[in-house]
Amino acid sequence: MPVEHYENFPVASLLLPRRMRRPIEAIYRFARGADDIADEGDASDAERLRGLAAYGAELDRIERGEAPESAAFAELAAVIAAWQLPLQLFRDLLDAFAQDVVQKRYADFPELLDYCRHSANPVGRLLLHLFDRAGEDNLRRSDAICSALQLINFWQDVAVDWAKGRVYLPQEDLARFGVDEQTIAAGRCTPEWLALLDFQVERARQMMLAGSPLVHELPGRFGWEIRLTVQGGLRILARIRQARGDVFRVRPVLGPADWLRMAGRALFM
Repeated sequence: MPVEHYENFPVASLLLPRRMRRPIEAIYRFARGADDIADEGDASDAERLRGLAAYGAELDRIERGEAPESAAFAELAAVIAAWQLPLQLFRDLLDAFAQDVVQKRYADFPELLDYCRHSANPVGRLLLHLFDRAGEDNLRRSDAICSALQLINFWQDVAVDWAKGRVYLPQEDLARFGVDEQTIAAGRCTPEWLALLDFQVERARQMMLAGSPLVHELPGRFGWEIRLTVQGGLRILARIRQARGDVFRVRPVLGPADWLRMAGRALFM
C-alpha cells in the first residue's frame, strides 16, 4: 500500500505538522490499497469483492481489539486507537470501492452524490477528527469540498472511466443535454457535450466555493494545506474549461505554473 501523491493536492506534505503525517499516511495507505483492489489489474469482480471483504474483516478485528492478521493493518490499528477515529468512516470507503465494482452508471445527481458521500467525504471527516475540528458546520463544509473534488476527478477522467466501463455523468443529465454514450465513446466534442460538461464544471465549482469557508476554521498549516486543496480543484476546473470540454484527447492536469497560481490565490481566500 504505497504512499504517493494525489495529482491535485499533496498527501502528508510539508505543510502538515510532522505529528500528523503518520496518521494521514496510514489513512491514505488504507484508501489507496482498497481502491487498487477495486480498480487495478485484471481480477474478476468476485475477486475484487473478496479482497475488499478481507479489508472489512481487518476493520472488524480492529473494532474487537484483536491484532490484525495483516501486518499492513497494524499501523492503521495503532492510528485508529491513538486518535479515536470512527471506524464507520473506513467502512464507508470500502462500500464505495465495492460499489465501483458492481455499479457502472448513476441515474441522477442525488445518486452520484450518495456515492461521493462514501467515496470522498469520509477522508475529509477523518482529517477533521484528527485535528479535533469535527463540528457540525465544519463537517458540512468538508463534505462539500470532498464531494466537489470527487466530481472534479470524474469530469477530468471521463475518458479514463469510459475505458473501464464506467460513466459517472448522471444519466438524467445526459438525456437532458441530448448527449448519448456514443459521443463519449467517440470522444466527440459536440455543442451538446460542451454544454453538458460546462454545466457539470459549474456545479462542482459552486460546491467547492460553498465549502471553502472551512479553511478559516482550521489551524495553522492544516488550513493552508486545505487552501491549496481547494485551489487545486478550482484550477482543474479552469483547465477543463480552457480545453473547451475536450477531456478525451487532453486530460487536464496541474503543472508548475498552476501551483504558483494556486499559492497566490490561497493567500487571499
